[in-house]
Amino acid sequence: MLKVSNKDQFDELIQKPGLTVAVFKADWCGDCKFIDPFMPEVEEKYANQLTLIEVDVEHTEGISEAHNVLGIPSFIAFSNGQEVVRLVNRLRKSREEIEQFLDRASEVHGAMTL
Repeated sequence: MLKVSNKDQFDELIQKPGLTVAVFKADWCGDCKFIDPFMPEVEEKYANQLTLIEVDVEHTEGISEAHNVLGIPSFIAFSNGQEVVRLVNRLRKSREEIEQFLDRASEVHGAMTL
């Protein structure tokens, strides 16, 4: 998963054609560490449908605030720079919940490109 280092890079990545999903995390977040072991497999599973990027809320000042991310880990899907769907709350996410979200994001993106 590509780690975003600044707002300009973030803006560039979400503007790309296709579906980009930003994963908002932090090193100190226990629920973020919970998803770390299975996220590479999830990323591989969805590689043909979307691009996952990682946003560290501590090192990318302003991005999480601009997108109203109050809890982590959180996921926001973008299509051509426009937010299409989000999974943002303070609860721990299971692999199943994340995959359901990614399926929904892919469906919404697909409907937008028809």
